[in-house]
Amino acid sequence: MKLFDVYPLFNINIVKGEGCYVWDETGTKYLDLYGGHAVISIGHSHPHYVDMITKQVAQLGFYSNSVINKLQQEVATRLGVLSGYDDYSLFLINTGAEANENALKLASFHNGRTRIISFSKSFHGRTSLAVEATDNPKIIAPINNNAHTTYLPLNDIEVVKAELSMNDVCAVIIEGIQGVGGIKLPDNDFLKELREACTATNTVLILDEIQSGYGRSGKFFAHQYAGIKPDIITVAKGIGNGFPIAGVLISPIFKPVYGMLGTTFGGNHLACAAALAVIDVIEKDHLTENAAQVGQYLLQQLKSFPQIKDVRGRGLMIGLEFEEPVKEIRNKLLYEEKVFTGVSGTNVIRLLPPLCLSIEQADEFLQRFKKVLG
Repeated sequence: MKLFDVYPLFNINIVKGEGCYVWDETGTKYLDLYGGHAVISIGHSHPHYVDMITKQVAQLGFYSNSVINKLQQEVATRLGVLSGYDDYSLFLINTGAEANENALKLASFHNGRTRIISFSKSFHGRTSLAVEATDNPKIIAPINNNAHTTYLPLNDIEVVKAELSMNDVCAVIIEGIQGVGGIKLPDNDFLKELREACTATNTVLILDEIQSGYGRSGKFFAHQYAGIKPDIITVAKGIGNGFPIAGVLISPIFKPVYGMLGTTFGGNHLACAAALAVIDVIEKDHLTENAAQVGQYLLQQLKSFPQIKDVRGRGLMIGLEFEEPVKEIRNKLLYEEKVFTGVSGTNVIRLLPPLCLSIEQADEFLQRFKKVLG
């Protein structure tokens, strides 16, 4: 059997990681400014993370959700305090797409509606409703194209209000910062008015913080810059530093009923150990504050590069837009300067490094980037 060929691959086999660096099988060292799509939050192979997972798997890796799991309870308690949402409830699953699926399902249970408002260039996952809420027709199969979703321009509140006034919208789902869409930021005032409009029309507001959450923006959640509280928040990626775990943070307005949601692997003992290790390190090493400080430094420095058309983002979630396609720039960074970065579309480079990135490592990147840009 061979692999189903759906990923265009760089001819590099990464075999080791430590902090903000990775190594390939030949021993070549790379600076990691992408963190595997914003997944690596506390750094590769953090010793505390390795220790917690090792001890847990030696004791118990998995048992079902039919018994008490005190590790789940501990994750919920500590995440509530760290995020500022201690009055919300937590449902644990495995992936970001699952988180958004369950969020949309909860919203529909709550108000009985079926229409979704999503935004231009949004990305919410690759399964069922999550992919239908994603503004990319290339990845929406006919079986998923069920006309549930209306896509609207980001930051145009009057257009949103007009749709919500029909009183048939189940949920508005919006990213704290658009990732795949090119590091596009919702305006603070837009989010405030969106919150008010959703409340007025009994529409559930879902904040997809899968890429922009867990300290990456310089606050725990990117929407907290606007001072709002959504009804549901979805998290994944950084929550487990590479171990598959995701969560749905659920407002007290929702009442749980046995059987309404469920999962086999979600919130298993090993996943919870990973999540607790991440919380430990974020707190101890002040990684949210570090993301704000180092991110601000990077943004300021990058804005002085005349070759870049636009620099945008918050914290360590940064987009660099060029007039021309960035494929050659990215390839030179990777193969000549040994730096991993991401892209969004044709003209945007995405920077999503581990949250432990230092000023010195930021300077290391800037020096290599200057060489590539000439």
